[in-house]
Amino acid sequence: MLEAQDLAARRGDAPLFSGLSFSLEAGAALVVRGPNGSGKTTLLRILIGMTQAAAGRVLWRGKRVAPFDPALRACTVFIGHAPALKDELTAEENLASLAQLQGAPAERAAMLEALETWSLARQRALPARVLSQGQRRRVSLARLRLLARPLWLLDEPATALDDAGHVTLRAALDAHLAGGGIAVIATHEDLHLAPGVLRSLVLA
Repeated sequence: MLEAQDLAARRGDAPLFSGLSFSLEAGAALVVRGPNGSGKTTLLRILIGMTQAAAGRVLWRGKRVAPFDPALRACTVFIGHAPALKDELTAEENLASLAQLQGAPAERAAMLEALETWSLARQRALPARVLSQGQRRRVSLARLRLLARPLWLLDEPATALDDAGHVTLRAALDAHLAGGGIAVIATHEDLHLAPGVLRSLVLA
């Protein structure tokens, strides 16, 4: 279970949000919406421990987690709003690098399967600089296939995806939640998740 209790955040002297609380059980997804600058990315960074909240606390499986807690990061896949690829590396090399950065070096067969799942098999040896924005996003999201972790924190994951990419993302989320995973997703788009697993949070 993931819990937030009375979280508050600031950007400089400006408050972003305060008194924010929610609880997510296994198999639940929280979709976070709000205008640009409302604190969606900041909330995700607080949940994974990359940013310290101005007030409140985060609990994972009933235990309070401190900022920069390595135990929480080991349970989490965090995908930011930027694909974070290196232009000179191939799609396959970038995927390997991203997985390693999250502490989960993958076997080549697993990486090829992940790239195939995201319709990138033919592009696996191409440098990232020649990939479209949608293909770059797919490389980043292919980590979801590699990292078997219970908590997903996704920042605008559907950006630049075409219809087929949306279908693949939704299938990945459905499988993750059906297996008892938890997801927190900041997005402006409708991901068409099942109502029974969906929670919604709107930041002003």
